[in-house]
Amino acid sequence: MAGAARDELSAADTGRRAVEAVWRIESARIVGALARYTGDFPLAEDVASEALAEALVAWPRDGVPRDPVAWLLHVGRLRAVDAFRRRSGRDARYAALGRELPEGGAHAGAAPALPDDPDVLWDPDRIDDDRLALLFVACHPVLPREARLALTLRVVGGLTSEQVAAALLVPVPTVQARITRAKKTLAAAGVRFEVPPAAERAERLGSVLNVVYVLFTEGSSASTGDSWIRLDLAHEAVRLARVLVRLVPDEPEAQGLLALLELTAARFPARTGPDGEPVLLADQDRRRWDRSAIRRGRAALARARAAGRGLGPYGLQAAIAEQHDLAPSVPGTDWARIVELYGALARVAPSPVVDLNRAVAVSQASGPAAALPLVDALADAGALRGTYLVPSVRGELLARLGRTDEARAELLRAATLCGNARERAVLERKAADLRDA
Repeated sequence: MAGAARDELSAADTGRRAVEAVWRIESARIVGALARYTGDFPLAEDVASEALAEALVAWPRDGVPRDPVAWLLHVGRLRAVDAFRRRSGRDARYAALGRELPEGGAHAGAAPALPDDPDVLWDPDRIDDDRLALLFVACHPVLPREARLALTLRVVGGLTSEQVAAALLVPVPTVQARITRAKKTLAAAGVRFEVPPAAERAERLGSVLNVVYVLFTEGSSASTGDSWIRLDLAHEAVRLARVLVRLVPDEPEAQGLLALLELTAARFPARTGPDGEPVLLADQDRRRWDRSAIRRGRAALARARAAGRGLGPYGLQAAIAEQHDLAPSVPGTDWARIVELYGALARVAPSPVVDLNRAVAVSQASGPAAALPLVDALADAGALRGTYLVPSVRGELLARLGRTDEARAELLRAATLCGNARERAVLERKAADLRDA
């Protein structure tokens, strides 16, 4: 291949990678800023998608702009103006927004001229408010819970439909349908783009906390892709939790969620090796755990307890994470206490995942023979069917019981169901170790 052709392909690849990277990190801020600008959340999502599509054409061809975010915001604003022009009933707003902007000011594939003030939509002092408002809009009570989760993970978390589907354990078409219906519902209801007043926050708070939790979970253990941890998602979830705590400081579950996220994120520095490979809890160098995050998490957990209303689901999970963070080693962990906490969690927030995690704790406290019937019961009930979770735990327990062939079969079955390449490699290695033993 001629050198010029290679250079052209390299530039195109750089452009596509830049689009993907900017969108993955900044999509929520871009949608939030456009929603503030237009006052129309569904329109903001649409024009942001149009700007993304134009970037995928223009950047590989013309090069990455000096300020990629300003470029996307500028194109998004132009598309919004075009949309308002097409809406006959919005003449007044069009006049305000469209002043001095030419018709179709940036065409698909063309590098748009940036405005004199490229930061016209990019006010760093307002970005946090934009993203928080975006979160509350996506969690509006007019939407079913499932739609809130899907929409928030898509627009706030920047996940693809495939990643959202993996995180929620549902098919991709289901996620796409939920997002489409949610946007139509918000538009029909005329939902305003704003952080709701205090009186309305409580109604949406549970949904908002749940979405932040799911966002962190996807960042902490990515369900798809080549990276085991998506630090951008996890750190964004922690940041949102801190903002929420400032917004509702007397809400113990907000404190509990922040505690859970801080105490879990504290172990991130030791959870991956030099090449990004997963490092299991028993093999982690606990000296690398973030002690500042542990202190912040324990302080938030103390505030949740001090409210005197008992710990909720997030507070109980934070209490479990605290036990891990305080233990000197896996054998030195107070597993009996963790079994108790999982029991309490199962009473306030029953789910197959909680039952499975409790079974793991039972295996550490009382041995694999005590835990295997609990996992078999989940398998017999069809719980978490189609995921790798039950066969991976069952494989571990069978291995510890010396039932090598069964264990290997379960671990291989788990590997075929696992969507994350890093975690799949761990399961395959465990199965291979059993074969070679």
